[in-house]
Amino acid sequence: MGVDTPARPHVLRALRHRNYRLFFGGQLVSLIGTWMQSVAQSWLVFRLTHSPVLLGLVGFASQFPVFVLAPLGGLVADRHRRHRLLVLTQSASMVLAFALAALTLTGRVREGHVFVLAALVGVVNAFDVPIRQAFVVEMVGREDLVNAIALNSSMVNGARVVGPAVAGVLVAALGEGWCFFANGISYLAVIAALMMMEVPRRPPPARESSALAHLAEGFRFVARTPPIRALLVLLGIVSFTGMPYAVLMPIFADDVYHAGARGLGLLMGASGVGALMGSIALARRTGVTGLGRWVAAAGVSFAVSLILFALAPGFALAVALLVPVGASMIVQMAASNTLIQSMVPDALRGRVMGVYSMMFLGMAPLGALLAGALAGPLGARGTVAAGGAICLLASAVFARCLPSLRPHARRLILAQQAAGGDPAEEATGTYVSVEDEEAAEGR
Repeated sequence: MGVDTPARPHVLRALRHRNYRLFFGGQLVSLIGTWMQSVAQSWLVFRLTHSPVLLGLVGFASQFPVFVLAPLGGLVADRHRRHRLLVLTQSASMVLAFALAALTLTGRVREGHVFVLAALVGVVNAFDVPIRQAFVVEMVGREDLVNAIALNSSMVNGARVVGPAVAGVLVAALGEGWCFFANGISYLAVIAALMMMEVPRRPPPARESSALAHLAEGFRFVARTPPIRALLVLLGIVSFTGMPYAVLMPIFADDVYHAGARGLGLLMGASGVGALMGSIALARRTGVTGLGRWVAAAGVSFAVSLILFALAPGFALAVALLVPVGASMIVQMAASNTLIQSMVPDALRGRVMGVYSMMFLGMAPLGALLAGALAGPLGARGTVAAGGAICLLASAVFARCLPSLRPHARRLILAQQAAGGDPAEEATGTYVSVEDEEAAEGR
């Protein structure tokens, strides 16, 4: 799936853009804080409740709003200035982090507080994620889009290595509250970076239809475009059945391996190391040729590694197996993101990335809720192994369908290359779906 796109053969070539350098540096600091809060929050809930069901509920509360609201966030991204919107979403996230820190440091925090604040973070993320994904092309243009997406994944997973490791030490030494406070402080870096950017104004898109009609237009484009539809279906299945392993990680750390908070940091950090390795491998690519095969292979690798992790008899082996789990997960996610963004016109970019966010992040809470419920009767090991088996089946089906999807994907990518490199000019244009092309040709 895909064709070559010209690009500089340098792994850091997207950093030649000043705005992207600012974005990269600010986000790196902020994401370390985010991963610290994620680990500390899981540990806090487990310490307060010792309940796998409630761990699942917290994961559900933090991400389910993305499933419901991400398409709306994508619509907002296509109708308003993405740069200004990001300042608002990052500021809201900072306020919520400080609120959780204050409750925890004063000893007043209860599981109900965590659920409410986690849900509010989910609402903010439902807007922030599609806006942030759609904003990348404004910083680097089409020429360096593939590299920028891969570097974004490297940034997320570099933070994922550092954040959990720091959180494990900080929680053990000072408690969860200081992790939440550090996360609040970290948002200042990304807000400052955004304020320092020089972003040209995009012409406002034509609004001949209502917001509801524009929202439906994004869903129709996804539904009528086989390569994008297939990528998103696979991503949704993996997110629903495979990704909840992370929600159950405190159980593996404490009940299965008796490794405590530091063990949790090592387990999460190992997955982050693998994810960083996978994203660096993607950043070395100079085009999108063969990325469909990468998606299929990564899906199979993720599933097999996850099953082996679930059955690992010792802590050291479990840590080692989480490296390929993380690498495979990020390769599938980032390669899918790259292919979709290479096929979608900028006029629909926010809405399509809203659907992407719904499938990648929004399906995970439903899976987390189910995993929390199944962890009682099946155990954490059985639950994770079952999810891996479903991921394996879905990846095999995608691999079998890949040859028939490749011609559709090639036409879409070539159409976007022909549209030129200025997303602002394209934003006022129209798109033609694969089905429309075939109908016009009388196929």
